[in-house]
This record gives sequence, C-alpha cells and structure tokens, in this order.
Amino acid sequence: MNKLKKIGLTALAGSLVAGTVNAAEMSVSGSAGINFTGKDTSEVSGNGFTMGDSLTFSASGDVNDIGITLSYELDGQGAAVDTFDDHSITLDFGDAGTLVFAGHGGSSALSARDDVMPTAKEEPWDVVTGADAGIINGESGENMFNYKYSHESGFMVQTAYLPSGTSMAESYQDFAVEYTGVDGLRIGVAMGESEATAGTEIEEDTMFATYAMGGMTIGIQMSEFDTSASTGDTESTGYGISYQINDDLAVSYGAHSIEKDGSEDQDSSAVGFSYTMGSMSISATMNKVDNVAHASASDLDSYEAGVSFSF
Repeated sequence: MNKLKKIGLTALAGSLVAGTVNAAEMSVSGSAGINFTGKDTSEVSGNGFTMGDSLTFSASGDVNDIGITLSYELDGQGAAVDTFDDHSITLDFGDAGTLVFAGHGGSSALSARDDVMPTAKEEPWDVVTGADAGIINGESGENMFNYKYSHESGFMVQTAYLPSGTSMAESYQDFAVEYTGVDGLRIGVAMGESEATAGTEIEEDTMFATYAMGGMTIGIQMSEFDTSASTGDTESTGYGISYQINDDLAVSYGAHSIEKDGSEDQDSSAVGFSYTMGSMSISATMNKVDNVAHASASDLDSYEAGVSFSF
C-alpha cells in the first residue's frame, strides 16, 4: 500500500472513532394473534389454528450525523423454540436517503411489490396451498443491501443488491421507481435480473397503479417473468378494489391470473374484510383458485379468519 493510501485510511478510521455518538433510544413493539385457516375438503388440513407472535427490539442513535437503527425481531417458529427472526441495520442519511443491510428478512425492491393491489386482508393467490409458487417477486435473501431515496416532488427510487452465495450463482440486483405526487395516485415499476442457477438468466418486471378516491381504492398490476431456459416464461395480471365503509370497517375484492407457456392459466379471486377497534383487528378472507400451479382441474377453495393485537 502506498503512503498516500495508508495516510487516507488512517485518517478515515480516526474520524470514525472520534465521531460524536449519542445515547441510543430503545423501543419495543409487538403483535399477537390467533388465526384459523380452513382448507378445501380435498386437502388434509389437520389443526387449522395458528398463533402469531412477534416482538421487535430497536436501538436508535446518531453517529457522525448519520441515524443508525439496529432492529431484532423475536418470533416464534412453530413447534420450535423462540428464535431471533428478522434483523437489520438502517443508516439514515437524511435528504440523501436510507441504506438498509438486512441480515435476515429483508425485501428487495421487486419482492416488496409482488402484489400491491388494495386488499382488506390477503392477496387472491394467498391462503390456498401451492397457489403462490408462480408469483413474480424477484429475489431476496440473507445479508442483502437495500437503498431508498425519496424526493419531495413525489418520486421515490429504490434499489437492492444480493451478493452471490448459497442461494444465487450470480449476484442479484433490482430497482423500483414510484410516483405519488398526485393526491390519491400511486404508480410504479420494478425490474430485476437474477441467475440462481448458473447459465440460466432470469428477468422479472412489474408495473402497477392504484388510485384512492374517498373511501375507495382501485388498482391494476401486470408482471412478466422471462427465462433463458427453453420453457418457463409467465405473465400475470392482478386487479383489486377496496372500500373503507367507515373508520373501522373495510371490505375488498381481488382477482389475479398467471399465464404460463403451454399450461393452464392459474386464476385466483378473493373477498376480504377487516374491522379495527383500537389496537385490535378482526379480519377474514375467502379465496378461490382454479388450476393451482397450472394443473388442469386442480381447483381449491380456502378461507382464513383471525384476530390480532398490536402494542
């Protein structure tokens, strides 16, 4: 290493050590719930009751005028003992945006927008076993970087980077652009490229628009999945409408269709509602999916209902 580089790195290290560190602010938030899922009569469903339990511990402070937040989630893992689940470090650069390093549980720009249609509870392709296999949602994984910048004009840019490793043959990158500068309007696009298997390149993209007027929100979303393999290209279209009847009660209807080369279309629909009383929420959804995972005549119905508490 030449002397100039050595001097520069030494000075940088010294400035980081000497920077002002404010006392961290600690906070804890959480949620708990009880859900029941009823499967189609053709499925072996077993006990349909599940428990939702989550505590998120956060420590926030400033280092050299950079806001830093460390977050850990304690979440029950079914029959296993409680373990730490989602965890991340967030660097807030003020007007220059935020950078998140997610050790676990992070969402990429595309995976966070796999389905942004208005709903009172769940997406049309959720709840039914196997219906989510073909959702166009990019990649996400351990130790992922995510940067977001928002401008006062209503534009937002987000990009994610997942280094190659156990789940990816090549590093994954994606980005999203949104505009919310018109009251009630949200429009956006997201694109990503991946190579989970060496030699097989995948390109995914989605574009969407939602508009809220009074208590009603409507939306449409179209996505594509293109692969360099001989088969596997898919396209999907989703619609959604929700209506906030009053401050507490909301209802919704959504539909979603996935087209795959040489296969039957998977068509999903759902009706949902939610009722909120302070920190308590009661919600339910009824979902119907035809040709699950593009299998002809594999038609399934499911429903889910539950109560949740936040604190």
